[in-house]
Amino acid sequence: MFTALDVVPSIGSTNTELAARARKGEAEPGTVLVAEEQTSGRGRLDRGWSAPPRSGLFFSTLLRPAPPAERWGWIPLLAGVAVAGALARTAGVDMGLKWPNDVLARVGGEERKLGGILAERVETPGGAAVVLGIGLNVTLSADELPVPTAGSLALAGAQGTDRDPLLRAVLRAFEDWYGRWTAADGDPTESVLLEAYAAGCVTLGRTVRAELPGGDELTGEAVAVDGDGRLVIASAEGVQRPVAAGDIVHLRPTAGE
Repeated sequence: MFTALDVVPSIGSTNTELAARARKGEAEPGTVLVAEEQTSGRGRLDRGWSAPPRSGLFFSTLLRPAPPAERWGWIPLLAGVAVAGALARTAGVDMGLKWPNDVLARVGGEERKLGGILAERVETPGGAAVVLGIGLNVTLSADELPVPTAGSLALAGAQGTDRDPLLRAVLRAFEDWYGRWTAADGDPTESVLLEAYAAGCVTLGRTVRAELPGGDELTGEAVAVDGDGRLVIASAEGVQRPVAAGDIVHLRPTAGE
């Protein structure tokens, strides 16, 4: 599925650049853009994402999904499953997924964010497409972390931090899961994507606070991820509400923590 690989020494944001190329018809589906350094990396809600040069994996790929557009919301969750599985196998680090798009691992007994995933819809001359961006901290030391809640594969005790095999492993895993999802016409149950995501999602079973668009908040237990990829939160009264977007704060640790 990957048709071209472009590695650049430094760039503002791989997502921004690849989206711009796609809109002008200068990038085909399957293109992967990798940066040794991002100077203006973006996460959800346009938050910054920065790291020293050659300290992580910062890349984006252009997709033109065949399944119906209403199922495209599964793409970042699919990427999370692929990333977590690939890093567990290649780096030997137990990974977890925080809904909707954070990749976590334990550093010094604490859950830390190692990476994030951002999917953006773009209109191209060939039709609607998706730019999927992934950023992962690989070799950052404690002094180089952007915030205290961040981590890196090195700090999590990775068996290896060579970025080339890590990138290859992530791309292979993504291709595998994307192929399954596409073959199932985007159905998360038939492709077993929903089951795999729920198994790796450390948000489930926790008491959480959802900070919703518009300033509203919702507190309760995260009980499920539904067929649309939304997080289902049950209030103290037992009322279940699906959340499609928002920041999730874990308020209660899982058993054994």
